[in-house]
Amino acid sequence: MNQLQNQYQQQQSNGGAIAQAQSSREMEEVKGQIFMARQFPRNVFQSEQRILDNCKRPSLAQSAVYSYPRGGTKVEGPSIRLAEVLAQNWGNVSFGIKELEQKNGESVAMAYAWDLETNVRQEKVFYVPHIRYTKNGVKKLTDPRDIYEMVANNGARRLRACILGIIPGDVVDKAVEECNRTLSGNGQGPLKDRISNALVAFKEQHRVTQEQIEERFGYNVDAFTERDLLDLIKIFNSLKDGMSKVDDWFSKEVKPKQESKLTEAFEQDKEKDTKKQEKPSKQADKPKKEDVKADDGPSLDDPNTQELLFDEIK
Repeated sequence: MNQLQNQYQQQQSNGGAIAQAQSSREMEEVKGQIFMARQFPRNVFQSEQRILDNCKRPSLAQSAVYSYPRGGTKVEGPSIRLAEVLAQNWGNVSFGIKELEQKNGESVAMAYAWDLETNVRQEKVFYVPHIRYTKNGVKKLTDPRDIYEMVANNGARRLRACILGIIPGDVVDKAVEECNRTLSGNGQGPLKDRISNALVAFKEQHRVTQEQIEERFGYNVDAFTERDLLDLIKIFNSLKDGMSKVDDWFSKEVKPKQESKLTEAFEQDKEKDTKKQEKPSKQADKPKKEDVKADDGPSLDDPNTQELLFDEIK
């Protein structure tokens, strides 16, 4: 009995020593990061320029902005991908997601972002149940990989909020504007092909049909512009990041073939133009009153006629 107690006490002391050593090591790492941040402070203008240069990349701009409906309006904001670029190029920022513990079928995790220069820190602690909601009901997660992905997906939105809490708002707004400018002017390939690829992605990943998309925008995809494609990409990023659901954007009750409002307006204008063109043509076929002359015989003003009349009088 005494031997078991001694082994238990030894294990506790070893565990306490390991925990203390780990805590000391983490503390020293934090002190080193703060020291380096104070020795090499950021240049705000260079950091801002690096962010804007990264926003000129089309691959980043396509996933940089999301949008979702709220109260009958559309809300836009930087996605987690843009938030990561902001933190990386702003400099001297420590950020990430940590899983603190797992117990009772759920994980306790923390998302944080820390400006090492100004000592401004944002952190959010949240709980992630090890379950997934499916069409067949609730599924319990037991695979460590599935649990890790669930924690990472739920932590991405918290991490985004933490990063945006320490980056100046005007820098974030400039980054979003630059991404929108990149998308609107630097589209690779024909617009028709890019719209077709977007429709395929919606159907394969979110089961959204072309008719549902046309019903939301109010006209056929043939009439889509660069701005419409940009809005479609933002909706896709919002669904991908979990900021919104398919039901928030698209209606389930959509007719198989829906007439386009733009097409109807175009047809009405076309009919009006056709009628306007037909009216002058019909009037042109009718002879004018001025062109119709009565056949009253030879004119008295004609010299030859006057000569003949003079001869007869003689």
